Amino acid sequence: MSGALPERLEGRSVVICAGSGGVGKTTCSAAIAMGLAAEGKRVAVITIDPARRLADALGLDELGNEPSLVDPARFAGDGIEIDGELWAMTLDAKRTFDELIESLSPDARTRDEILGNRIYQQLSGAVAGSQEFTAVAKLYELDRSGRFDVLVLDTPPSRNALDFLDAPERLTGFFEGRALKFFLAPTGLAAKAWGRGTGAVFGVMKRITGVDLLEDLSVFFRALGGLIDGFRERAEGVARLLEDDGTTFLVITSPEREPAEEAVFFRRKLREAGMPFGGLIVNRVHTVGDGGPTPEPETVAADLGPELGPELAAKVARAYGEALALAERDEASIARLRRETGERHPVIVPELDGDVHDVAGLVAVHRWLFDDAQ
Repeated sequence: MSGALPERLEGRSVVICAGSGGVGKTTCSAAIAMGLAAEGKRVAVITIDPARRLADALGLDELGNEPSLVDPARFAGDGIEIDGELWAMTLDAKRTFDELIESLSPDARTRDEILGNRIYQQLSGAVAGSQEFTAVAKLYELDRSGRFDVLVLDTPPSRNALDFLDAPERLTGFFEGRALKFFLAPTGLAAKAWGRGTGAVFGVMKRITGVDLLEDLSVFFRALGGLIDGFRERAEGVARLLEDDGTTFLVITSPEREPAEEAVFFRRKLREAGMPFGGLIVNRVHTVGDGGPTPEPETVAADLGPELGPELAAKVARAYGEALALAERDEASIARLRRETGERHPVIVPELDGDVHDVAGLVAVHRWLFDDAQ
């Protein structure tokens, strides 16, 4: 038995789609947003996928770092009426981080000192957890704006669920860590760092490259030090949003071994962290027949032999046997997922013909997600 999504999403204003890469997470996120918009809600879907799959599927030329309205007429020929509004965006982690600096800076001078600093420009895209943090920071910003009824976040694929759940704490830890305090201290170790030996090294580098690295470091850490309280408050706000009753996590996986193991791991971490769990979606499931009795490949070959001839009948039976083996593997994987996640009725989306790359494909996925009769 498969469980559909509408009841699970009732009353939710933030839907976070989590799971490993390569399982159709972006497609499911877009289909979920489309389904909610069809119910009359104003919905924004936020993806981190740089490969343009979401833009292509929605028929858009491009997606930027702010939500763009999707023309409802794009769905008219595929049996979906958008009674609400569907908006979509692709997260630019660097731009979002810059916007966060702009909003937290006490004045224009501090903002410009940080954004124009060479050290910041190199570090802003590489700080541990920055992509995960900026994803939920953008989510937080849009939630606070009140512009949308529901936000659907397609999270960064990660081998470690903690990369996402711990992102606010880890980023705050960076700004409160010993390295930053070392450079901010007016005396002691920081002063010694700018002593004769280190100063000579920086002096040589300045003569060779023309870059005053010492000055860049000094300006960077001094300006950033004034933003620590703001970063802490924002991280705390993000953490509260993740734990809010209006937020729910959907874990998306495929039946294959590695994604299924990661789904089990992520579900366990959600439970340990006390995060709201909305359900499990198993995508790209192989099925054979309509759930009734399935004959053995030998029986299929014997039945088709008189009509197709023995050689062709054998090939058909072999292909059928391979499909049957995949279906049995997926059935066993789903049984394990039910057992180890505690999700009795995961939402099952079968393997569809061809890659989902357009509105028709999204509509096909949507029907399996939202139709109780499936």
